[in-house]
Amino acid sequence: MTQPAPASMTVSLQKPKLTILMAAPRGFCAGVDRAIQIVELAIAKYGAPVYVRHEIVHNKYVVDSLRAKGAIFVEELDEIPDTGAPVIFSAHGVPKTVPEDARTRNMFYLDATCPLVSKVHKEAGHHFERGLDIILVGHAGHPEVIGTMGQLPEGAVMLVETVEDARSFMPRDPSRLAFLTQTTLSVDDTAEIVDILKARFPGIASPLKEDICYATTNRQISVKAIASKVERLLVVGAPNSSNSQRLVEVAEKSGCPKAVLVQRAAEIPWHVFENIKTLGITAGASAPEVLVNEMVAAFRLRFDVSIEEVVTARENIAFNVPRELRDVAAAAGIRPTIS
Repeated sequence: MTQPAPASMTVSLQKPKLTILMAAPRGFCAGVDRAIQIVELAIAKYGAPVYVRHEIVHNKYVVDSLRAKGAIFVEELDEIPDTGAPVIFSAHGVPKTVPEDARTRNMFYLDATCPLVSKVHKEAGHHFERGLDIILVGHAGHPEVIGTMGQLPEGAVMLVETVEDARSFMPRDPSRLAFLTQTTLSVDDTAEIVDILKARFPGIASPLKEDICYATTNRQISVKAIASKVERLLVVGAPNSSNSQRLVEVAEKSGCPKAVLVQRAAEIPWHVFENIKTLGITAGASAPEVLVNEMVAAFRLRFDVSIEEVVTARENIAFNVPRELRDVAAAAGIRPTIS
């Protein structure tokens, strides 16, 4: 007669309990959604291939998915053969020299720049026309920063990255200054830098409306809401995604002992999550929900998971696609409300 297993053995086979707090909103923003739609609609209308200058958004899964559908990604226009195929500019925006070069080469291009980034470009032009020197708060080398600085002649925009930069910056004329910000920065860190600039230069011109985009702000607020309630926080996103990196920083500054950025479930550093009972999960603005679901499934294999959704905002924002694609968008039932 088979003897029952000892109680200690039975317990050892049970998965440890884990409560996952899911931050909401998370994942795709309207600008990212629009950029991906532009690539997909261009393929539907013009056929493959279409060329995309730079990653359309900073997410390898998204880029690989679009590549499988017929998108070819390049870093510069001179990599594109003379085929007449459309070229698409990424959501991060490009310097003015890029569309100028495309027109010189008689290329047909579609601009997937996020409208909120385009707003910053227009602000830069407006300040320049008024004769102001422009400070851009942002991260050197990021495509959005390169694109914004590239809207104006060299030297017209000066980059400030840190609090120390803001304190030491010496303008040519302190009475004729304006500032702009990258759209994907830490809200709190940027506020500190802006406060210093305003204290040093009381007459500095500010954006008419906050440059840090609604999605960046909302995702940071949602992380703050759960950071102190969890032992670890996982941000689904790419290492070259500025807004995803900021979510890691915000989580740790808001009380989470450890936050990590992970692209795919296969890359989860499991040693970081040993012996925890609470976990927070969010996703950067360029990470699709399918990757969030993939992470949750991976944790379910190791833990007895219960999920709580923590909602701090509701988003109902969408941007229209370029005029050239609106016929195929309408046929596909895509009719966004511009907000």
